[in-house]
Amino acid sequence: MFQEPFEGPFMVEELKKLRQHLLTGVSFAIPFIACGGILIALSLAFAPMTPTGPNMDGIEPAWLQNFLKLTLTIGVASFTLMLPVLAGYISYSIAGKPGLVAGMIGGYLSGHLRVPWADAKIVPEVSAGFLGALVAGLIAGYLVQGLKKIPTHKFVKPIMPILIIPVVSSVIVGALMLLVIGPPIASALHELNGWLLEMHKNSDTFHQVMLAMILGAMIAFDMGGPVNKAAFFFASGLIAEKNYLMMGPVAAAICVPPLGLGLATIIGRKLWSTEQKESGYAALGMGTIGITEGAIPFAAGDPLRVIPSIMLGSMVASTIAMLGQCGDRAPHGGLIVLPVVDNRVMYVVAIAAGMVVTAVCVNTLKTIWKAPGEAAEK
Repeated sequence: MFQEPFEGPFMVEELKKLRQHLLTGVSFAIPFIACGGILIALSLAFAPMTPTGPNMDGIEPAWLQNFLKLTLTIGVASFTLMLPVLAGYISYSIAGKPGLVAGMIGGYLSGHLRVPWADAKIVPEVSAGFLGALVAGLIAGYLVQGLKKIPTHKFVKPIMPILIIPVVSSVIVGALMLLVIGPPIASALHELNGWLLEMHKNSDTFHQVMLAMILGAMIAFDMGGPVNKAAFFFASGLIAEKNYLMMGPVAAAICVPPLGLGLATIIGRKLWSTEQKESGYAALGMGTIGITEGAIPFAAGDPLRVIPSIMLGSMVASTIAMLGQCGDRAPHGGLIVLPVVDNRVMYVVAIAAGMVVTAVCVNTLKTIWKAPGEAAEK
């Protein structure tokens, strides 16, 4: 079997620690993802699908509509807390309780990136998604760990972990997220959208298939993050022009990461921990309803094997959907949009193919490439 592509006991030990920090954050974030995803999925499952997406106001009777709107709001709240919790407990794993504040603030800001004094109408708020939360958690944790080692006077030492370290680390992490990480992401997304529009102007089959493959890869890359959102809003924006062909491949790609990983935990049960197998069932439910974030618990703890696998699966799904002319008239994805999809059989085939490719790919990688400390977790 292949081992980690790093040599030396020191490097292997550091990789083990890094992986453990990431898994700590993931273990605390999983209940928030599962709660939010399942509540959102159940709420939208009862909503009639329209060309503008799920219509909560079309649910009858009124008491059911009100109840589902309540559960949807709670689900969204749970999802919103996921990024701060993920980053906060990565930081906590590295630096203990003093790292929680900076980590959670960094995680929150990773979903709300905009220079504070910039005009909101000119400079929109962007999100760095779960990858941004991982970075924020690691930065916060190692920063706090460094601050804890600074020699201090005996009268100052008692207030360091409860006052000075949280304040100083939060200001530094917050400034990095808002002023250093945020602007480049916003600029890159603007350029990316322009590039996608230029590519879309080439209407021949080859360019359309290439565009579908790129959009599929983007959708899976950060699972609800900025790259995912760029692809989604590009495709959904074309619906207003009565161009439904781009949304179809994107809608198929959206649900492949959670569905493929859920399938992987079923067909390769010995390769996954008990917690991951439980997350797999939740991911299947979220994938059906088009919630790509259901794949985050897997990707956050094992990005090197999971992200390429889901990108490949989503690319397969989007390519088949494009070749099958699967237009989607609603700005949403997953099986829930079947009532407004053109060529539904090929749409389902595209999703099924992407699922299988993702599951086989990730299980193969987990079989031939063992991460440090993984055997001990089984």
